[in-house]
Amino acid sequence: MIGDGIGVGIVGLGGMGNLHARSIRELGADVVAGADLIPEQRDQFAQEFGARTYETHDELVVDEAVDAVIVTTPNRFHEPIAVAALEAGLDVLVEKPLAHTLESAERIAETAARSPGVCMVGFHNRHAASMAMFDEQHARGRFGDLTHVEADYVRRRGVPGPGSWFTDSELAGGGSLLDIGVHALDLALYALDFPEIVEVNGVTRTTFGTSEEYADPEGFGDNWDAEAETYEVDDSVSAFIRCANGETISLEAAWATNREQSMDFKVRGTQAGAQFDIGDTDLHILEAGTAGGDHYADVNMTGDAAVTGYSEQDEQFLATIAAGTAPETNTVEEALTVQRVIDAIYRSSETGRATELADSRVSEHQLEQATRLD
Repeated sequence: MIGDGIGVGIVGLGGMGNLHARSIRELGADVVAGADLIPEQRDQFAQEFGARTYETHDELVVDEAVDAVIVTTPNRFHEPIAVAALEAGLDVLVEKPLAHTLESAERIAETAARSPGVCMVGFHNRHAASMAMFDEQHARGRFGDLTHVEADYVRRRGVPGPGSWFTDSELAGGGSLLDIGVHALDLALYALDFPEIVEVNGVTRTTFGTSEEYADPEGFGDNWDAEAETYEVDDSVSAFIRCANGETISLEAAWATNREQSMDFKVRGTQAGAQFDIGDTDLHILEAGTAGGDHYADVNMTGDAAVTGYSEQDEQFLATIAAGTAPETNTVEEALTVQRVIDAIYRSSETGRATELADSRVSEHQLEQATRLD
């Protein structure tokens, strides 16, 4: 098994922490420790996985059985946990986004540059069957030069309830953009092989979260009470990103908006196009030809539904640790670029003007060293 002999500790024992724990156990790694402030979650985790549990990450990172740490806490706490683990020489997988602010993300990257441990970031949709098939067809040149990506992650009604950390700007750093829009943005940049970005134009909105008239037919935000809690984050965003070689990205993300929900991902190329739902197993390729007469040629490809983005991502993490090599995907450099675009979208929305990416304090040399090993 790919994870044989690797002891993993999970920090943040909610739904995501348990999902990763089950995944890495299936891959042969040992779930040796968990940390969470909530006693009930520690008890449940210890019972299911037979792992030692701690109240804080400081105790977990000095556990000699821990070789690697997976961080699944609210965004604000990614930095102290990842930094402590990296400074202890451990390998780290941080759930998306890298951090709640660009400055915090930079500090993680700076620490990774000095650490012998690997640091990867949890953008699991890259590893879904639809994207894997797209990658293979793109590598074969089927699409020609990619020119534009339309990326949607839109819920009709799906605002997390006021009072959760998702709607607390201090804990999350942002709303729909940092929660779900980050998936669509990362996938778009990944599809275009992280091109040089020239300009970002964005608008964020807070429309529904503070309204007592907010309709929530499916009960997504449990016990809705707009007056009971502070709601300071965006619930929708529209953005346009222009790249140096002419590629463009249009992004739509929303927890709530008056349109049909969508997870559409559409890629235009000079030879063909592709579209699929983010995280799905099916890929639709759109071509046109002249043989036998002008015609459209559409192809539907179906991947293995048993292969999930989460399991493939965790396998990549464990394989990287086992091989003792730098990661080939989900790197700190890529995650920091995503964070810089998010920061630019928020700044553009505040100023009402297009903006460039903020200068990063982390040098290219440091980023190249961010995943180096002893």
